[in-house]
Amino acid sequence: MLAFRSEAHVDRWCRERGLAKGAVLSRDELLALAVLWYSVRDKPRWYRRSTEETEELFRQIGLTGAFWRLS
Repeated sequence: MLAFRSEAHVDRWCRERGLAKGAVLSRDELLALAVLWYSVRDKPRWYRRSTEETEELFRQIGLTGAFWRLS
């Protein structure tokens, strides 16, 4: 994951390196993902999420589309 100051900066960085642009998240989306993702990591009964659970977590915060499909 890389942080950029704007989507135009992302576009320029990808173009300069000949890379396809992946998913771009806003700060709010990144924060929502981090809060959900790490909210259970310190619990005694933590377990690795299944593919389906992870995709549902993505959907909860509006991360949809091919990039976010794991199966």
